[in-house]
Amino acid sequence: MGWKTLDDMELAGKRVLVRVDINVPVEDGHVTDSTRIDRIVPTVTDILTAGGTPILLAHLGRPKGKPVPEMSLRIVQPALESALGRAVHFIERPSRDAIDALPMDTVVLVENTRFTDMEEKNDPMMAKFLASLGDIYCNDAFSAAHRAHASTEGVAHLLPNCAGRLMAEELAALDAALGNPVRPVVAVVGGAKVSTKLDLLGNLVSKVDHLVIGGGMANTFLAAQGIDVGKSLCEHDLADTARAILQKAKAAGCEIILPRDIVVAREFKAGAASETLSPDACPADAMILDAGPATVAYIETVLSSAKTLIWNGPLGAFEIPPFNAATNAAAAVAATLTKAGKLTSVAGGGDTVAALNAAGAAADFTYISTAGGAFLEWMEGKDLPGVAALNG
Repeated sequence: MGWKTLDDMELAGKRVLVRVDINVPVEDGHVTDSTRIDRIVPTVTDILTAGGTPILLAHLGRPKGKPVPEMSLRIVQPALESALGRAVHFIERPSRDAIDALPMDTVVLVENTRFTDMEEKNDPMMAKFLASLGDIYCNDAFSAAHRAHASTEGVAHLLPNCAGRLMAEELAALDAALGNPVRPVVAVVGGAKVSTKLDLLGNLVSKVDHLVIGGGMANTFLAAQGIDVGKSLCEHDLADTARAILQKAKAAGCEIILPRDIVVAREFKAGAASETLSPDACPADAMILDAGPATVAYIETVLSSAKTLIWNGPLGAFEIPPFNAATNAAAAVAATLTKAGKLTSVAGGGDTVAALNAAGAAADFTYISTAGGAFLEWMEGKDLPGVAALNG
């Protein structure tokens, strides 16, 4: 990793452009979840402590290249001020002169970068304009690092650059999980469809020692082996693809772990009558909605001898009890091993974070990424433009 951190930069007296992710949920003009805002506080505070001026660049929503009043970053200003414990100066139309006229200890928030289509086009003119506002560029938004936009990639080439605290923390955690992990490495991949995670599965089988496949994805792999999955969610047209992944895993020495028992029901609703069966015993009128206790017991055995875990996606329909049982139980095992210092555990992806929070296990994982798409693309082995630009 060739990127620098804030500790490598001389920040005193410098205007520091900081790309942050404060794309938070908003209802009736108020922020309803400030988690992303809270996570940028260390970077902003450290820049101020070092004598620099943080100039925050961010987006909110999807304005599609035009100003949309209800997506103005002015909306998040109060929540940002609350998190930082200080006033934040909002600038709708920034200029270097306007910024230089402010005291050095000012926190500056620039209007939504996506209010012009030049941002997502990574227009060189916009990158040059953004660069004119500061002396140093700091990227603290790993969650936007898979986008080659003017504020995430273009401007990084025009100023001395570094990673912010959150970005550095995320990159270090990801490197520990897949870049240079302590083996054995276990990956848990769940979710509804194989088609959305083909690149991910293809990359992981050559990187990990054990790959647990759960959720609707597991049904596709079971069907590909000639097992009748009844009315379960299943991509039968991907049977050849599933078999190819199984072959690739075998050649790479990666154990694919599919459900050893299944929980089925006739209805997809909370509290629906269910039964635990062998994977090849799904009734024609039933759906597989979770993995069973024998599957969890085997996952526990594998995790107990592992050193590194990377998790993306639930093992069943975790939103609806009792089909959250396998996810909750496996997550509890991972959390216990991590807390005991026996396992490095990294998890990410929207459903994953929600599932681990619901299981009460998230707090004990080594690292939980909220990056979504960027986390998934990193797991797929893809270069992230926003990270690559920091290396340059």
